[in-house]
Amino acid sequence: MASFHADEILAQARAGHVLGETPAIRAFMPEQHRLFFAGLPYLFAGTVDADGAPIATMLTGQPGFVRAPDATHLTIAAPLDPADPAARALVPGAEAGLLGLDFATRRRNRVNGRIVRRDGDGVTIAVAQSFGNCPQYIQRRMADPVQRSPGPIELLSALDADAAALIRGADTLFVATRSRDGLAEGGGDISHRGGRPGFVRVDGDVLTVPDFSGNRYFNTLGNLLGENRAALLFLDFARGDLVVLQGRTVIDWSGMGAADFTGAQRSWSFTVERGWRRRAAVPLRWSQPEPAPQLARTGIWETA
Repeated sequence: MASFHADEILAQARAGHVLGETPAIRAFMPEQHRLFFAGLPYLFAGTVDADGAPIATMLTGQPGFVRAPDATHLTIAAPLDPADPAARALVPGAEAGLLGLDFATRRRNRVNGRIVRRDGDGVTIAVAQSFGNCPQYIQRRMADPVQRSPGPIELLSALDADAAALIRGADTLFVATRSRDGLAEGGGDISHRGGRPGFVRVDGDVLTVPDFSGNRYFNTLGNLLGENRAALLFLDFARGDLVVLQGRTVIDWSGMGAADFTGAQRSWSFTVERGWRRRAAVPLRWSQPEPAPQLARTGIWETA
């Protein structure tokens, strides 16, 4: 499989950084990645709903709930909540993007592929791409298990006051995307974005996210070139709430919209179409964040 699909290459060209093939993207998981996933108590997952739109969720369990029985399969032994719209979409044949991120060490690895099995023990993903990402823009946090009583799914047709407040104060988000249909090298993906609290601008139901210098793969923006639908996941680290939003994006390649935002090379906007919230969904207690050192070179929208 090629390292990048056609839209990722186009995104790299628009940004002036065409990378070509890279051995860092493999069709199998190296041993260190397999061990890394096995030590995580949480995992971020993106897939595709019945309408073909990206959707995202967060899965949790005791360390070892994710494991790699071999170099080309990843199993997730987590109870899939039937009320979770994203969990309902984790079915055999579905595209899947997985992000393992250890906030304590700022280490992160990704797996993209397809679900090949779902049963009472969880799901199994066949690996198409495995690669690591740098630790930039990740706020360091420690997590401990805590008992919580999850609330019901609260459907959102627009941002309410609680969701808007969470986003305005967020220093972390996750974005699920997928490539356009017909790209053999494409599929689902989920990635991390981080910044200072206030790095996501909220204008009604339109969110604007600055794009900082990263690994130059342009997986997310490449997918959005061909399929502009996306899902955003926000985690309330204090309360354990999850907010997942689905909508459509527009990329500002000119950089004009973020010209006064320190550290941003360009930006993209996301218009909320629907979403859901679940309070106390994550059974983890997080420490106060230690900001990533790269944040010293970035700003927030209020000062842009």
